[in-house]
Amino acid sequence: MTPVTDATTPRGARPARTAGADVACEHCGLPVPAGRLDPDAELLFCCAGCDTVHHAIRAAGLERYYDLRDDADDRVRPDGAGVRRYAEFDDPAFREVHVVADATGRARLDLYLENVHCAACVWLVERLPLVVEGVIEARLDARTGVARVEYDEGSVSPGEIARALDRLGYPCRPYRGLPMEEHRRREDRRHLIAIGVSGACAGNAMVSAFALWGGALSPGHALLLRGLGLLFTLVALVWPGRVFFQGALSSLRTRTMHMDVPVALALAAGTLQGAWNTWRGAGETYFESITAVVFLLLVGRFVQHRQQRRAHDAVELLAAVTPATARLLRDEEEHEVPVEALARGDRVVVRAGDRVPADGRVVAGSSRFDVSLLTGESRPVAAGEGDPVAAGAVNVAAAVRLEVESTGAETRIGRVMELVERSARTRPPIVRLADRLAHGFVVAVLALAIVTALVWIRRDPANAVEHAIALLIVTCPCALGLATPLAIAAAVGRAARAGILVKGGEVLERLARPGVVLLDKTGTLTRGEVRMVSLDGDRGVLGDVAAVEAEGTHAIARAFVAAADDASIPRTAARDVEHVLGHGARGTVDGRAIVVGSGRFVRAHASASPEIDDRERGMLDRGLSPVLIARDGQAVAVAGFGDPLRDDAPAAVEALHALGHELAIVSGDHPTIVRAVADELGVTRAEGSASPERKVEAVREARARGAAVVMVGDGVNDAAAFSGADVGVAVQGSAEASLASADVFLSREGLGPLVELFEGARRTTAVLRRNFAVSILYNVVAGGLAVAGEIDPLVAAVLMPLSSLSVVTLSYRSRTFGA
Repeated sequence: MTPVTDATTPRGARPARTAGADVACEHCGLPVPAGRLDPDAELLFCCAGCDTVHHAIRAAGLERYYDLRDDADDRVRPDGAGVRRYAEFDDPAFREVHVVADATGRARLDLYLENVHCAACVWLVERLPLVVEGVIEARLDARTGVARVEYDEGSVSPGEIARALDRLGYPCRPYRGLPMEEHRRREDRRHLIAIGVSGACAGNAMVSAFALWGGALSPGHALLLRGLGLLFTLVALVWPGRVFFQGALSSLRTRTMHMDVPVALALAAGTLQGAWNTWRGAGETYFESITAVVFLLLVGRFVQHRQQRRAHDAVELLAAVTPATARLLRDEEEHEVPVEALARGDRVVVRAGDRVPADGRVVAGSSRFDVSLLTGESRPVAAGEGDPVAAGAVNVAAAVRLEVESTGAETRIGRVMELVERSARTRPPIVRLADRLAHGFVVAVLALAIVTALVWIRRDPANAVEHAIALLIVTCPCALGLATPLAIAAAVGRAARAGILVKGGEVLERLARPGVVLLDKTGTLTRGEVRMVSLDGDRGVLGDVAAVEAEGTHAIARAFVAAADDASIPRTAARDVEHVLGHGARGTVDGRAIVVGSGRFVRAHASASPEIDDRERGMLDRGLSPVLIARDGQAVAVAGFGDPLRDDAPAAVEALHALGHELAIVSGDHPTIVRAVADELGVTRAEGSASPERKVEAVREARARGAAVVMVGDGVNDAAAFSGADVGVAVQGSAEASLASADVFLSREGLGPLVELFEGARRTTAVLRRNFAVSILYNVVAGGLAVAGEIDPLVAAVLMPLSSLSVVTLSYRSRTFGA
């Protein structure tokens, strides 16, 4: 045990516990509070939680955990709240949803663990079979914090496993994102295997071709090399390349021509011609070109595939904003059950700090709920008996009882997520236009190939087929197919390094056009947190207020303490402190009686002058929440609390105006507050009290005017609007559900990255146009030479990769985002 400030004391040494020295907790290494210092104790801990976890690790014989932790120079921070019962883990509904079992009784459970920090955590968790009888294997991914536990259902239950992990310092909850992630992992693995096989085939086919081009080979060796080239080509076509033939057949069945048709024709014609030339021992084989075409096209498709995962995320959106469990009342006793087990008419308890598990109505108690995630309202909303409360809201005050009215997809948040999924499935006009252009290109290439063959049959029948094949190969739409995904992939990579994460293929092109930018207020233009914005009156009272509110849990209390700390105001300990829920607090500081809270609460304990009344009204006019402060029976100051603007918001709004965008604020917050923010930023259009449905309607109204619409926000209330807009942009601190439906996520704080996004999108569009121009110019020139008979299939095969390489070079050498 060592003082925190002394990094040189060797482990195991026991320095003197001198007054004023910070003594480190034996388990987590954090300072031990003065109230828990005992000179006679052998081991000291900062809290009861660390004491419990330490003894559990020692009792299980897992002391090596501490050595591994020290080697990693990391610290485990247990929650200190004690071990939960995890009774909901043993509910039949939990097993049905989260446990995968086979006929032998071997089961698998995936859990998300808190407090996972280092390699020592992995070592400790994976020793779970030594601690819990019946656990067969435990594997922990330190990066994601997800543990997979395999166990014998007849020997141990999920609840026992969860309690054991909690005792070790890792509170857990079921991990619900695994099915989709496993599916995506399998899909990516399948793509990568296909790319690897095609690349290997292309490399070997090229080696055979180089040997043939060298000449001076005996007929037998030449035939062997041609045969090997044919073998590698057939493997490339039958295995990874079959997707092009499947796509071509599907295209023909549905009578919608796309780029797979000329690709499949070129591959088939080249292979047949090469096989015939191999049989007769003369002519070009084209095998190295065919396998290279398959490899390059698969790489391009994989890049596209990785950029197009939007609608699939909607399945997990509901889980992101609702709790995994609920406290169900049965015979007036609380039972933790999975939310999937709730039904209409059930009664649940929602404690302070809990998230509401289902839509319901308050039947007992009253409290205040943080609904900013759902509506954008920055201030908690009061709810008493008979008032409705939506799933996903956070109870910030007192425990209440709710009667469940709707669950799962039937809740308000579930319906919002349905809007997200429906909007995400809608194909934007630019995608439909691109499909039509691709269809025209394919038809033109096929028609031109037929014309070329017919013309040359009359002039040179022996070479007519070769000229048609050369045309199909040289105008194979590789460059056109790669122009967009590679340029976007390069831009997306640069944007990611700049803290701007872009999802979709057409997002950057849409952002390049001037249009309407709809801005949410809470968390987007503002910081999304309660702060003391103004203090009118005796500012010397702030230190006393901070002393009284030092132990308070309300957001206003924390804001008072933060304001005092920011101003470096010293404070002494308060005595006789009383916190009155929903009203305020009072206490004594150095003999001074301090009362702080709502106007009604303070006036009940102190007198207020007309000047104080005027200051209170002034705060309301500015869109701030007033809090009165009284000292020794007289109100002396009024503090105004609000959600302050981000520092770079004015500059960002000015820059967006300069780029030609029309700005509007659409927020769920109070209209007075929204109007005040709009006036401060110089935005003319502003709308408050906007529900998620109203935001979707605002997006539709803007799109109906023919404008490109960009929605910028951070809450679940913005998720449906994200999907309905041309582009949805989620700012730092966004809810997980809004991230899944947004096209862009700004991982850096502030609105500066938003301006960078629009500017980078314009530069990316310029790169796209240049790539298309190069691709079209190449196809016109090369196609013209092929029709004229100036190039044969071998030259065409050499030129085709060069066109793709030129597009790749132009894409990755262009400066789109960042320096």
